[in-house]
Order: sequence, then C-alpha cells, then structure tokens
Amino acid sequence: MARLKVFYDGACPRCVADRRRYERLSHHDDSVEWLDITGQEQKLRALGIDPYRALTELHVQDEQGRIHRELDAYILLMARTPRLRPLAWLLGLPGLKSILSWCYRHWVLRRLRREGRL
Repeated sequence: MARLKVFYDGACPRCVADRRRYERLSHHDDSVEWLDITGQEQKLRALGIDPYRALTELHVQDEQGRIHRELDAYILLMARTPRLRPLAWLLGLPGLKSILSWCYRHWVLRRLRREGRL
C-alpha cells in the first residue's frame, strides 16, 4: 500500500492522542507517515499548505501528492483501516459531512483560542 503523509498538530494533546488511537487501531500501519507541523511553516508553504489552515484543519497528502483537508483528510486516513472504514463512510455522507465539518471547525478554533495559539 502506498504511503500517506499526515500533517498533525503535535502541540495538541488531543491530536497526539488521536494519532496514538489510530496507530493502535491500524496496528502501527507503516504506510502512514506522521509529520508534526509545529514550527514547520516554511516546509508547509513549500508543499502549498497554508500554516494557519494546517493548524486549524487536518491535512493529508496522498500517494499522488494531492493534499486533502479537514474531513476529507480524515476520511482518506480512516478508509485505510478496516475497523475505521464504516466511520469513514459515515463521515462522507453529504448532509452529515457538512454538519460535522462545521462542528470540527468550531471545536478546533475554540481549542486554539483557549490555548492562546490562534
């Protein structure tokens, strides 16, 4: 299986916990490379990723080099793990996806404000 690159906020305890949970469920799948975005603004820009958006949305780079953001990134990542595939399918449902996307953005912005990182 080709490798995905996941750009995550390593300064966020919840994000780190989510990564660990994914790794346990995927049995430490080595086709996923985890890249901490903390202090990596230049590298992100070089890949065409806005550092602010990287902080507020999960980004995943697929095998062809395309960048997927927010729930599309989660769906791509979860679809690789049999135990998470049903959840990936559910997240992709049109009506539910838009509601969850709004909730996700609201939660992330609130967390970043609380941490003084916005």
